[in-house]
Amino acid sequence: MSSYGHQMEREYSAQSVSSDERSDMGSEFRMESVVYMSSCAATIFVGALVIVGILMLTLLTALTVMLQSCQSREAGVIESSRFDHHHHHHHEHQHHHYDYDYCKMAALNAEEINNFEAYSLPNFCKDAAVKYIKEGHYMRELNNSVSLVENYFNGITANYDGHDVVLMDIDDFLPAKTLHTDSFLYGYDRYGCDDCVREAKHMKHVFLFELYTKLNSGGWSLILLSRKPETLRNATVDDLKAVGCGGWSKLIMRSDEGMKMDTRDYSLKQKMAIEAESYCIRGVISSHMDMLLGAFVKTQNFKLPNILPVAPTHAII
Repeated sequence: MSSYGHQMEREYSAQSVSSDERSDMGSEFRMESVVYMSSCAATIFVGALVIVGILMLTLLTALTVMLQSCQSREAGVIESSRFDHHHHHHHEHQHHHYDYDYCKMAALNAEEINNFEAYSLPNFCKDAAVKYIKEGHYMRELNNSVSLVENYFNGITANYDGHDVVLMDIDDFLPAKTLHTDSFLYGYDRYGCDDCVREAKHMKHVFLFELYTKLNSGGWSLILLSRKPETLRNATVDDLKAVGCGGWSKLIMRSDEGMKMDTRDYSLKQKMAIEAESYCIRGVISSHMDMLLGAFVKTQNFKLPNILPVAPTHAII
């Protein structure tokens, strides 16, 4: 082949290679361009989705936080109101409870030490006494006390010879027919509670009558002790019959000599006389301390709740 032919072949080969290389590079360029554009579009699309999701999640979170904040604020106001009301009510309840406990102790000391002789309670005790009755605290204490007595005597047995006796304060469940009682009610009348006092005293008589009946039917010998004078014996017996109290063993009234004695000394003397007659006093039931004084070996004393007097009085209430 001529040198010209060789030269032309070399040029053609160079052109062919150059053309092939350009063709391959073009293909490669086109392929790379397609792949690059697809990746970019996918990245933009996914990025947009992520941004939208973040925005929606942020909005949802903001709405949730705002809603919870509103609910918490409203609940806080309500709870605060409830707490203030409960705290105020609880504080007021504690205050009244403390007042009554104080007044009850003051009345108990006055009864035990002074035997209700010309004493007066602090002014706030009048409100405490009225609230004590109106809110039913007196009736609950009376019910619990009577239940305590019943449970005690249900757990022991009386001797069949009749020498085991129960001493009951008869003035607790017979209406006191004295002017002193009216003055006692007058003290409550000024506080608009004379009716509730009458009702409380009536329920006291009902409770004690039921207790009397259970003890009597349970085989216990009952001795009744009164602070009233002997001259009222017939009237007292009639009152006992009227309320249905029968079957008692003995009724003790105050003689002329006994009327001159302090009621504490009177009741103690009578209990000693009962024991001296070979009786064994197994229990003493009274709402007054003067009946419960004195130590006896087998005697169980039961103090029933009493209505606080709101004015100085000598009445047996």
